[in-house]
Amino acid sequence: MSIDKSNLTLLTDFYEITMSGGYFETGRADETAYFDLSFRRVPDNGGYVIMAGLEQIIEYLSNLSFTEEDIACLRSKGVFSEAFLGHLKNFEFKCDVWAIPEGTPVFPNEPLITVRGPLMQAQYIETMLLLFINHQSLIATKANRIVRAAQGRPVMEFGTRRAHGVSAAIFGARASYIGGCVGTACTAADRDLGIAALGTMGHSWVQVFPSEYEAFKAYAEFYPNNCTLLVDTYNVLKSGVPNAIRVFKEMKPTRMGIRIDSGDVAYLTKKSREMLDAADLKDCKIVVSNSLDEWLIRDILLQGAPIDSFGVGERLITAASDPVLGGVYKLAGIEKDGAVEPRIKISENVEKITNPGYKKVYRLYHKDTGRMIADVITLACEPPPAGDDYVIFDPSFTWKRQKLSNFVAKELQAKIFDKGRLVYDSPSLDEIRTHCLAQVDTLWEETLRYENPQPYYIDLSQKLWELRTEMIESFQEKS
Repeated sequence: MSIDKSNLTLLTDFYEITMSGGYFETGRADETAYFDLSFRRVPDNGGYVIMAGLEQIIEYLSNLSFTEEDIACLRSKGVFSEAFLGHLKNFEFKCDVWAIPEGTPVFPNEPLITVRGPLMQAQYIETMLLLFINHQSLIATKANRIVRAAQGRPVMEFGTRRAHGVSAAIFGARASYIGGCVGTACTAADRDLGIAALGTMGHSWVQVFPSEYEAFKAYAEFYPNNCTLLVDTYNVLKSGVPNAIRVFKEMKPTRMGIRIDSGDVAYLTKKSREMLDAADLKDCKIVVSNSLDEWLIRDILLQGAPIDSFGVGERLITAASDPVLGGVYKLAGIEKDGAVEPRIKISENVEKITNPGYKKVYRLYHKDTGRMIADVITLACEPPPAGDDYVIFDPSFTWKRQKLSNFVAKELQAKIFDKGRLVYDSPSLDEIRTHCLAQVDTLWEETLRYENPQPYYIDLSQKLWELRTEMIESFQEKS
């Protein structure tokens, strides 16, 4: 699916352009730099994040260029030289890009994307990479939490009208589908992405007709193969469900259901199920909506609510409970004479200290169970983790060490661009979704908990740990 056809080249923070201009004027534009995109914290205090948004990054980078209109806009600022503007006019993306595939569970402080290339170019693309990854990864993660709470019952994304803009609605539907939703209310996502558009009726349909019964009957006449009736416009148990039963008996639609969008849905679904079963309508499905999230769905099901599927809107499409992923894009190294000089960001906030150097990320899977054990970040020059007594430790607790054996290490990042040339075959959206659900199943239940999940091990190789420590100590001595 194409991103917005409007020109996105200047959809960037202005300081990306001023820095790019500065690199050009100081003769550093073509120095080879390494940048890492990562995030520091899992939203909702959860145990994992779902990687999403890579396909849109690929399209953005594949079409990145400066138009005459872009150049004119920058010239009007009165701060850029004509030499720099001429350089932008001939801009051609030449970076190497590696990324963790979409749908993969990922964790704090590991490089989701690594960019290597001319400093000016690698710097310039920061904003758009963060925009796509931060948004879609956030929504895919929220969707997956909600889908897991539904315990196998279908979840539909119903948030189009509450999304934060046009792109957020469409790409939010995409991310929700990756996370496990079965469909969306956003019809444009059906047209452009192939995600099934789903929906029933609004309260206005019921209000337009002289009676609730007539509204239901007309709908059943027009949509006999997908007849789900909204029964809470007036009174669910006194009129809504009785009128739905009457219409189902008379019209005999091939697929029938009721939707409840307000009230105590646990109580109302139980009573509705009793009424439907007593009318010999055991095949009639019950759909519930109304400001749902993973916690409410979990509690409703714990109360024994006989719900067949959920429609989840505003709290999914906006990730309302914790609406920022907080991804960052940081310089990790500068290449000099074929060698990488590592760079590190130091901060009084420990979580903001970066991991220096050109790196790789490996995921360790137990050979017998197939479960994820830990992720290990190494310097790129190091071999993959191996051995019968491989030691990992949690960087947050240096005393907490564990010896591993009987595991296989898989490199997580795939090569996406080679000197600006696309070398990656993007999987289909269905393949990404399947990959996501399968990989989440390899997480331990303790990591999947909604409250106080067991932290997943993110280990640094000994060499990377020593490099990081030496650089921190060096800066401390200088200060």
